[in-house]
Amino acid sequence: MITVRKSNERGHFKIDWLDSYHSFSFGEYYDPRFLGFSMLRVINEDVVAPGAGFPTHPHKDMEIITYVLEGELEHRDSLGTGAVIRPGEVQRMSAGTGIRHSEFNPSEDKPTKLLQIWLLPGEKNIAPSYEQTAFPEAERRGKLRLVASPDGREGSVTIHQDVTLYATLLAPGEKVAHTLADKRVAWVQVARGELTVNGVDLKQGDGAAVTKETALELVASQDAEILLFDMPTLN
Repeated sequence: MITVRKSNERGHFKIDWLDSYHSFSFGEYYDPRFLGFSMLRVINEDVVAPGAGFPTHPHKDMEIITYVLEGELEHRDSLGTGAVIRPGEVQRMSAGTGIRHSEFNPSEDKPTKLLQIWLLPGEKNIAPSYEQTAFPEAERRGKLRLVASPDGREGSVTIHQDVTLYATLLAPGEKVAHTLADKRVAWVQVARGELTVNGVDLKQGDGAAVTKETALELVASQDAEILLFDMPTLN
């Protein structure tokens, strides 16, 4: 079963420096039908204006992944981390017992577009930590590249939850396949472009909850960038 979360039906929040679309309930947007899926709690598509960003704020007991699509995002946190995240890089921040951080678009004239992803942690009150890894385009082109996993295998960032996250870049007509094990579900997020998942059409910004399927085939109908989450069922 594939249930599509359409881009134009997401929650929307806009102020002078931030334009944000929420796949799940977040902040002032609340919809009891969309509180998360499996271990996913937040997928926000954010566009941050030049010279602006999120001021220092706290997090606790959450696995947070930042995936930049366009521009750059400068990160600073209470661990002393200072880093700039660019397209093709994946940042993982484990909030654990508590962490404070800020995120800022350092450009004077170009917006930053990113996906902000929150996952429920497998264990609470762990020590906060930070990790950032680059995944070259060649590693994601035409294949599912593992970018986050519980054990950090294949050079992926380590997340403290039973979730594997893949990223892929597909040209029109290209396809990739993924097998779901027993008692596993998937979420497919279209970062850009258009594709079909087992024949179901998805457009930029759409998400798809995949349940009771054993095999997935993703076929691009135009240039596409896609994230695929493989997660446990909750029942």
